[in-house]
Amino acid sequence: MTLIASHVYRGGKRSELVPLDGAPPALGPEDFLWIGLHDPVASEIEGLAKTFGLHQLAVEDALSAHQVPKVEIYGEQLFVVAKTAHLEGDKIRYGETAIFVGRQHIISVRHGSARGHADLRSQLEASPQYLSQGPDYVLHAILDFIVDGYLPVVQEIEDKVLKMEKHMLASFLEREQIRRLFRLRRQLILFGRILGPMSDVTGKLVHLDLPCIDQNAKPFFRDVNDHVRRVEGMVGGLREVITLVFEASNLLEQQRQGAITRQLASWAAILAVPTAIAGIYGMNFENMPELTTRYGYYVVLLVIFGLCALLYYRFKKTGWL
Repeated sequence: MTLIASHVYRGGKRSELVPLDGAPPALGPEDFLWIGLHDPVASEIEGLAKTFGLHQLAVEDALSAHQVPKVEIYGEQLFVVAKTAHLEGDKIRYGETAIFVGRQHIISVRHGSARGHADLRSQLEASPQYLSQGPDYVLHAILDFIVDGYLPVVQEIEDKVLKMEKHMLASFLEREQIRRLFRLRRQLILFGRILGPMSDVTGKLVHLDLPCIDQNAKPFFRDVNDHVRRVEGMVGGLREVITLVFEASNLLEQQRQGAITRQLASWAAILAVPTAIAGIYGMNFENMPELTTRYGYYVVLLVIFGLCALLYYRFKKTGWL
């Protein structure tokens, strides 16, 4: 286990360090304990469960790190699971943060997240008036921190899609680019499956009367819910953009193929004139008209070139050549 921090906050200011293997210190009515863990083992988090009365089912969920975002009530405590996300290449990697919230404690258990909470903790400690409000405001700050990490993921994917869209308008999409678009679309579909439950989590924190959540904190959770819905809308819009890129690419491909087909048809029609005339005069019959004409060869050549020139002019005028 990596213990990130374990401190008592008195009046919104960090106080003494609290060891996990001992009994918690005496807390005043406005004091609370904030513990941050990273990939704990079962024996260590079970020690915290005994100390703070954490429900066994919530402890098992926090250890498994394969939960969907959710909010659960265990007596006078809340158990919240949120999913973190970051982009590696063209793939979205997910982590998980489980949060136990009590009247005077908040315990965050982080798995696989690329972003630690050290900077968040520093920002909150710079605003004692915020921390003095209690653990529910810390819960809001953690959820807001997680959701804010979604936006760069979507924006980076959007930049990649727009670059391929620009390339598509200039030339053909290559096979690997098409496969890449399919991969990005699949990543967005999977991301949407995370955003839906995350929206439910923040929505419950806004609309339901939950233990450990003060009514004054509701507007803060409403702001987080708005951010989740905004990212959800961006993901839906980006999926539509990828679909439009595919459709536009197919239309442009058909248009280019149609132009090539018209060009080939035009040249075939032009070449059909000398082919037909030469085919007629290439028949080896004894009694054919004009065989003895003195200037017949030059007249035929002139007719061939004249008809070919006329066809070329007509096709050029109509835009086929």
